[in-house]
Amino acid sequence: MGKNASVTGSGILFAIIGVVLFSAKAVMVKMAYTYGIDHLTLLLFRMVFAFPFYVLIAFLSKPLHPNEIRNKDYLWIILFGFIGYYLASLFDFMGLQHIKAGLERIILFIYPTIVVFLSWFIFRKRITNLQVLAIVITYFGVLITFWDEVGTNENSILLGGFLIFLSAFTYACYLVGSGWLIPKFGVMQFTSYAMIVSTLCIVVHYLFINGFSLSSYPAEVYLLGVAMAIFSTLVPSFLVSAAINRLGASTFSIFGSLGPVSTIILAFFFLDETISIVQIFGMFVVIFGVMLVSRKRG
Repeated sequence: MGKNASVTGSGILFAIIGVVLFSAKAVMVKMAYTYGIDHLTLLLFRMVFAFPFYVLIAFLSKPLHPNEIRNKDYLWIILFGFIGYYLASLFDFMGLQHIKAGLERIILFIYPTIVVFLSWFIFRKRITNLQVLAIVITYFGVLITFWDEVGTNENSILLGGFLIFLSAFTYACYLVGSGWLIPKFGVMQFTSYAMIVSTLCIVVHYLFINGFSLSSYPAEVYLLGVAMAIFSTLVPSFLVSAAINRLGASTFSIFGSLGPVSTIILAFFFLDETISIVQIFGMFVVIFGVMLVSRKRG
């Protein structure tokens, strides 16, 4: 009994810390943008600084079921690394140039609803009436959060929201597509491989756009890049995996709802971002809808 309580307690702690650290990423991105850095260079810094750690983890970790791994599985890893971490991160960083960090996290939080839809579309998994209702509630909440934002910068806000939605969509595609590979490789090895692929894609993208020239930025930019790599990418990715392992996906989804809340709080203190009562209401509507979907799926 004591052992189970200890495992649950550590799982809760890992879940809370992991979610908060992931949420801090958007705030650090917005802070870095104040120094005039572009989204592609900042994304390059984030991934390159984390790259050595993922290479080490990929080298040291062992696949769970090596006999089940085929050569084509590595090609799938390349595809899902491209979709799930390269494209999703690129759209996210681009979108954050146009909208608040708090709004970004609310939109990203809808990815479980996209997973449900993709699972139905690709694998013909049945969508229940409760799931349909939950999805409608979730997107209604997103519309509410935009209510006070659309105004003088309407085109910019809508563009930013669309880019963040693309980030959520590509990440959902990654989750749906990679689900059958993770049991073969294990979470740590699969994640490391996917992040390595993503980093290489970003490096190629940067070289194609900017060549070998790399602008010089204030020390704060590099510190933020390292902080994003370690504290908002590497550490939370494994904390969340450990939390899911201890609590289960359904229970973890409850703590996942802390993401939008913690981002809004951090953005208030570090970015002076404000959020209206209407947007707070919309945020809780989104959280409620996503929790309904996650609980049903779990």
